[in-house]
Amino acid sequence: MNAVKALCTGENGKGVVMQGNMAFAVGCVRAGIHAADGYPGTPSTEVIDRGLSQVQDMISVGWSVNEAVAAGVGFGHTLAGSDCVVTMKVPGLFQAADVITSAAFYTSRRGSLVYYIASDYTPSSTQHLVDPRPMLRSCCIPVFEPRNHQELHEAARIAADLGRELNTPVAIIASGVLCHSEGLVRLMDTAVRERVPVPENMSDFITLPVRARMFHDQVRTTRMPALREKVEQSPLNIWTRGEGRIGVITHGVNTLFVEEVAAGRKLDVLSLGFTHPLPLELIRRFRDSVNGPVYVIEDGHRFIQEGILAAGIEVRGKDEDETVTEWTPALIAARLGLDCPSGAPVMACPPRPPMICAGCPYRLFGQIVGRMRKKGHLEAVFGDIGCNTLLHFLNAMDTVLAMGASEAKRLGYVLSRPESAGKCLAVLGDGTECHSGMDATRNTIFRGIPGVKVILNNNWTAMTGGQPSPTSPVNLAGEPNIFDLNASLKAHGASVVEVSGYDRKGLQKALKDALAAAEKGEFTTLVVTGVCIRKMPKEAYGLRMEVDAELCKRCGTCQICPGIEADAEGLPHFNNICTGCVRQNAACSQMCPVGAIAPAKDQNVCALDSCPELPVPPERIELPGLSGELPPFLSVAVRGVGGQGNLFFGRVLTQLAYLLGYDRQNIVKGETHGMAQMGGPVISTFACGRVHSPVLMPGTCQCLVCMERSEVFRPGFLDMLRPGGTVVLADTAIVPPFFKAGDYPAMDAVRQALAGYRVIGVDVLGTALSLGDAAGRSANVVMIGVLSRVTPFDSFPEEYWMQALRNVSPKPAIWQANYAAFLAGRELGARQG
Repeated sequence: MNAVKALCTGENGKGVVMQGNMAFAVGCVRAGIHAADGYPGTPSTEVIDRGLSQVQDMISVGWSVNEAVAAGVGFGHTLAGSDCVVTMKVPGLFQAADVITSAAFYTSRRGSLVYYIASDYTPSSTQHLVDPRPMLRSCCIPVFEPRNHQELHEAARIAADLGRELNTPVAIIASGVLCHSEGLVRLMDTAVRERVPVPENMSDFITLPVRARMFHDQVRTTRMPALREKVEQSPLNIWTRGEGRIGVITHGVNTLFVEEVAAGRKLDVLSLGFTHPLPLELIRRFRDSVNGPVYVIEDGHRFIQEGILAAGIEVRGKDEDETVTEWTPALIAARLGLDCPSGAPVMACPPRPPMICAGCPYRLFGQIVGRMRKKGHLEAVFGDIGCNTLLHFLNAMDTVLAMGASEAKRLGYVLSRPESAGKCLAVLGDGTECHSGMDATRNTIFRGIPGVKVILNNNWTAMTGGQPSPTSPVNLAGEPNIFDLNASLKAHGASVVEVSGYDRKGLQKALKDALAAAEKGEFTTLVVTGVCIRKMPKEAYGLRMEVDAELCKRCGTCQICPGIEADAEGLPHFNNICTGCVRQNAACSQMCPVGAIAPAKDQNVCALDSCPELPVPPERIELPGLSGELPPFLSVAVRGVGGQGNLFFGRVLTQLAYLLGYDRQNIVKGETHGMAQMGGPVISTFACGRVHSPVLMPGTCQCLVCMERSEVFRPGFLDMLRPGGTVVLADTAIVPPFFKAGDYPAMDAVRQALAGYRVIGVDVLGTALSLGDAAGRSANVVMIGVLSRVTPFDSFPEEYWMQALRNVSPKPAIWQANYAAFLAGRELGARQG
């Protein structure tokens, strides 16, 4: 039995620390939901990707090509009597708006249709910050916003029950903070939901103008009054009484933030379960009970605030043009006029934009296009959503708008500037072409507009983690995929040219020929192929490259990838990030004008003179009894760069807390996802005991762990440390691409800037490499070993740490490597004292 099925069938009431999306996924199955569909979109992806995909014998689930199709699939499930959840992020809601708005006003009995919409108001992975609730309000769709991981776990049942009772779709808007953080969940009761009988008259669900008016009027006069009455009496509204001096009306994850701020303070708080419709009579009573000001703390724009003000109830909130879209405990404390520690940056932190992966098949294409732009051969490159967006940081992309819009933008540009047909490109990924880009391809062919459209085909929906798409070898169920992208394009009438992303000369020729054809009035679809390196088999990795120092001219031409660096004299060398371009024709070697780069003759995997013999881990770990009381509160914040394993670090800490017994109180973990994983800044937070929020208050963290030395100066990070706390700092430098190495802070300068803090400096990457880990991936485990020596974490027996590590990665080979790295980290920490 896999881990997800074990959670879906586990004992009622069992406490488990789960990511929010996983809590929701498990809740769908335990609630008896019959089906789920969706399109990958951070921060909603894991519901299907890591959750429901693992229990396809318990729920009908699949990925559709876009959100509008997924919403239509969901509607079809409900006509068959099934309760269905459709997952997406906020932009996906608008992509599916035609289906969702049309489906909103049917009033006949059918299965429940639940939209799971993950918000991202930061934003960390989304291209806009539009509040979707006004649209949902105009559709008369109730909106439920879970406050914590437990409510997220139970949300599908709550929404489906309401949907059946009032014959309405229901929207669950889940904060991205909740979706990607972890918290303590008690497994809800399991249930079996009987399917609704198939409607006798299916024509009750036809969209005709006369019926649209009839359904609209029924919803306004019947559904909405019933909904308002229900939300007024809902137990999901929580009123916490204080001293009547300051009141807060809030919703969703902001409730946890307010609780964090209110610790030790007697605030009056009204936390709303449903944000549409609003329980205005309850809000009026709450306002009358508070003598002082009442603040509205809400994500998005001013949806709740304006609804309350429109009812004539006096509250304070955001100014009309205020830019706050997502709150934190620190921001809330400041808004309420409460003290909150903050300080000026100790040292400037280098900019660190996300980048495409080392060895990515897009990289040579980006390099070629960037040079063509510099030489004036291209005047515009129209981009799209996905990994290809990151070509912007290689100077190979100008604009990005929305899924599938790249070719439409190019067409509009060329219609206004016909002379530019041979001087611009449209670029998108294969998944996006199948999502909505093919509409624009058809449009261009239909209208006979010349030009070049580039489809970067890596076979997977790579940006969101490698989910299957129509170009993948299999679908979500593992069934062979017979869709042929090139054949489909040709059937549309496109001239298709395919070239490998690892063939520099072939790419140069294909681009030159396609642009020349555009000058003659032709339209070419250039398909650049190369499987996403994250989906390549393990045996594709490990190819070591080397530079012939005598041949090398130190010209810097090869410096196109974070896997290759140059020393002070300009001589290149390969670091632990290098993938050897997954045994394709390595990009850097093709760039070298003198042929000085080639695969190393000695392909010793560990890159050492001899691979060390790793200690044999115990087959069974006996956990000793704990003496004394557990600390009432533990917290750690981990900063680093995407790819350094921060998320794994946090998972180990949550397992440790669970083993120690903190599940009797609370365990929370927050983390950054999205583009930040691709070489950008990443932060993970962990706390257990007396804690509410996965976002910590400044001045409360006992230990800051920094996996990359410059990231310690990322704004707000040092502010998190409590007086007397410790900074554990890795002597690891990851210089951002195109950043001058001479401007990067040296370790001595970093230590001097941190002179006012207790700092433990450790070389965790060097330690990992010395264990034969050529990629240095176990550096995070070495750091976990170091942390186990830091007060107050050193009070826990090492067996608990080892068991936590093994729980997260139990496979024997990984367990042995992690065991060795952990012991090495403990030794390193002991030497630091």
